[in-house]
Amino acid sequence: MKKLIKKVSIYSFLTINLLHISCDDFLEVEPDLQVSISEQLATKNGVLEAYIGVYTQTEDLFSSIAILYADLQGGNIAFTPKISADNNGIKIPNSASTNIENSYSFTDDFRESDYVGFYNTAYTIINQINTILEQKDSYSFFPKKEQNQLNAELLTIRALVHYQVSLFYAQNYNFTANASHIGIIYNTNVLTAGEDFPFRISVSETYNLLQNDLDSALNLYTNTRLVSGPEYSYFNATSTKALYARIALQMNDWQKAKNFADDVIINSGVTLTSNKNYINEWKKNRLPINEILYEFPAPIDRKDDQAASTAAIFYRFKNKTDYAPFVASGDLLGLYNDTDIRKNLFIRKNLPTLKNTITTEDPYYFTKKFQNEAGVPLLRLSELYLIRAEANVRLTNSNSALVDLNIIRERAGLNALTSVVNILEEIFLERRRELAFEGQLLFDIARFKKNIIRKQGCLAMACNLEYPSNFFVLPIPKKSIILNQNIKQNDGY
Repeated sequence: MKKLIKKVSIYSFLTINLLHISCDDFLEVEPDLQVSISEQLATKNGVLEAYIGVYTQTEDLFSSIAILYADLQGGNIAFTPKISADNNGIKIPNSASTNIENSYSFTDDFRESDYVGFYNTAYTIINQINTILEQKDSYSFFPKKEQNQLNAELLTIRALVHYQVSLFYAQNYNFTANASHIGIIYNTNVLTAGEDFPFRISVSETYNLLQNDLDSALNLYTNTRLVSGPEYSYFNATSTKALYARIALQMNDWQKAKNFADDVIINSGVTLTSNKNYINEWKKNRLPINEILYEFPAPIDRKDDQAASTAAIFYRFKNKTDYAPFVASGDLLGLYNDTDIRKNLFIRKNLPTLKNTITTEDPYYFTKKFQNEAGVPLLRLSELYLIRAEANVRLTNSNSALVDLNIIRERAGLNALTSVVNILEEIFLERRRELAFEGQLLFDIARFKKNIIRKQGCLAMACNLEYPSNFFVLPIPKKSIILNQNIKQNDGY
């Protein structure tokens, strides 16, 4: 993907083997592999190969079906005619590159979970990061600034991946009054075969460790570049602060969320995309929208859909016989009024659709966010304005919140609000409109303690789900529990 070091292949022994060892499989690693890993990390090029491998796998993770989960479950996504429904639920052909039938209906099976690949890959990335960090004191070939930068970026990714796992597998932070409910395994050390069988910690402890990693990272950043490539595709202090703001919002630390959002908005040097350029910015080939803070870029060596890891394979439209399986739902489309420029972020195509043995030409709306060679946006400046707005409301600074909310509304062509009876609801709706298809809706619904309501285009056996419910989270995959009996399964599974 990121061929950034000349004459150095990222598919080294470490990258091929360690990247494909899950959290559970790592407990079974043979001693000769451990020796080879040490050899890999004995040179600067070897460490940089592993470092690039971490970014490569993290991009794979975030552009897999993981990018679908929050929008699909929350109700932003509907299906093209590639998908059909019958009395047994939805049927998705192999060409859809995904398998979400059970989870979409809130009946995921821990024995064959739809997201087992996500779970395994996440802990694989974490294990690789811990392996690199564990030997950091032996990296005498790195100048101090480079060593600190390496550690900072890896700590940020470790926090990011753990955070994403917590969103999928642990109930939202305010599910209990003090976040004492069960969280995830937060792995900060290399696991030793036959000795380490970690427990899931509480959500409160999970978020404390997330903050520890981010605090440590922010104390280490030096703005030193380790390899060449787009700045937005490698973590730095600014994008880490943006991530911290998102995490702080999720854990109800309104002051910290506001402070980090303030910092990024004021000091990042990034500005909001203008109303005039907003639609065209999403249509650029391979380049992100100019307000991006962090994006996972599309692989530069992609030859076809099978080699791709970009989320475009889920959303792209090429022609009437070659199109992806997922489009905007009627529920989402109905949130944009006629003056909202974001209504132009959809490609309308009439496609032959079989209904009760009769074929009709029905309209489908493909998002423009993932056409051509699009990457996967992780953090944008728009989100920071909405984070600051929500944090200010919860800190009883509604006037300041209204200013930020109106900045995003007016950029979209909507009228400014002068007063709002329920400003939090307006912020929730604005987040849904602005951040659609960027993997956040379900987690917003959970944070706001809302019910999932999916009306137009829902094909699931169960379209709606009342909050709270066991099925706002996924089951821990069976193999993880078999190999580590200290792991407790989520309630309801």
